[in-house]
Amino acid sequence: MSEGMITAAYILAALCFILSLAGLSKQETAQSGNWFGITGMTIALIATLAAAQTSALWIILACMLVGAMIGLHLAKKVEMTQMPELVAILHSFVGLAAVLVGYNSFFDHTSGLRGAELNIHLVEVFLGIFIGAVTFTGSIVAFAKLRGLVNSAALMLPHRHKMNLIAGIICFALMIYFIVAKGAFGPLWLMTIIALVFGWHLVASIGGADMPVVVSMLNSYSGWAAAAAGFMLGNDLLIITGALVGSSGAILSYIMCKAMNRSFISVIAGGFGTEVIVDGDTDYGDYIETTAQAVADSLSQAKSVIITPGYGMAVAQAQYPVFEMTQALKAKGVNVRFAIHPVAGRLPGHMNVLLAEAKVPYDIVLGMDEINDDFSKTDVVLVIGANDTVNPAASEDPNSPIAGMPVLKVWNARQVIVFKRSMNTGYAGVQNPLFFKENTQMLFGDAKASVDAINHALS
Repeated sequence: MSEGMITAAYILAALCFILSLAGLSKQETAQSGNWFGITGMTIALIATLAAAQTSALWIILACMLVGAMIGLHLAKKVEMTQMPELVAILHSFVGLAAVLVGYNSFFDHTSGLRGAELNIHLVEVFLGIFIGAVTFTGSIVAFAKLRGLVNSAALMLPHRHKMNLIAGIICFALMIYFIVAKGAFGPLWLMTIIALVFGWHLVASIGGADMPVVVSMLNSYSGWAAAAAGFMLGNDLLIITGALVGSSGAILSYIMCKAMNRSFISVIAGGFGTEVIVDGDTDYGDYIETTAQAVADSLSQAKSVIITPGYGMAVAQAQYPVFEMTQALKAKGVNVRFAIHPVAGRLPGHMNVLLAEAKVPYDIVLGMDEINDDFSKTDVVLVIGANDTVNPAASEDPNSPIAGMPVLKVWNARQVIVFKRSMNTGYAGVQNPLFFKENTQMLFGDAKASVDAINHALS
């Protein structure tokens, strides 16, 4: 394939990726967005394989076949509740790829360059390896926290912010020395070790409740790592794709930070993990337990119902019976809507995907800002598997670890029903005063089984 045709194919693929992002921004067009992404990637792969400089084609095809088989296996096996950790570990692959490409580019292409061209290439190599190494270990830590392999609490080392700053200063000094020394190997491998440790500490110092933001930020890091690899390989499409992923991930992280009342700068620095202190001496009073039949009776008498799902609904796979319950209530003339917190679940858009999977109509799925003022005019709110995103301590207790975080104000409704397995705290490790309010009742048990029982009573 000629160079002109490859360039044209890359431009077409880049347009497909842009259309893919545009489509994925709305639930109604998400499917077409996915197809644009698949089409763009297919064009990019074919064009790259057909390029004149591509050699050892059979090795590349064999690796692609192995990767495709692994991807198909994971696509069939991984549950929706496991998607956050899957996304995190996939980000680590991008980071590792950037590190390997950086070292390959350093060993194979540095010797033939001179002057400013050499200096530019050395900066590309250094930054590409640095970003890739940070993304690699940071994503592994995020995966381990989401998977429950390590404690989700923030790692609070003494002077942790100073250590991060010192690591950054040392890496910058090593880059200067690396350029002045015309590509000496010592500064490169020393920076790699520091970057690997820096990436680990960056994510380890962030608490588990903030993992949705971390996953989004790592997505941005992986994009910039891919863009850096594109510069090293001289691949324009990889630069464009990496920039699209990096910038969109950063924008999403900024939006989520606002939703959690977090500082965007502190997210980048990995410094917003806070020590979770649970005050076990606080007496919140007694909670009121209810039954599925009583909940069904309350729903039948209600005129307006809002359902606020959380990670517990995903774990129980309760979205399907929840949709059945929605249909039954709407048949009775009840106004049913869903309230989605921006960081509900452990992945951006986690709840939206689950509800779309269960065929819940998009027009009754509303964001926090759209529906928060309506709780005071609602008869019954069903909190299914949510905890930290409906915690009134965020607005009522200035000493709470989640103080200032915007939450769904479900406690303003006439009646609140909370679906939980037990009285354990949420992922943030903070007790929820909502459970002890006079207008709140607790329905214990598996969320799917509880909703099935309610559906049976409604019918």
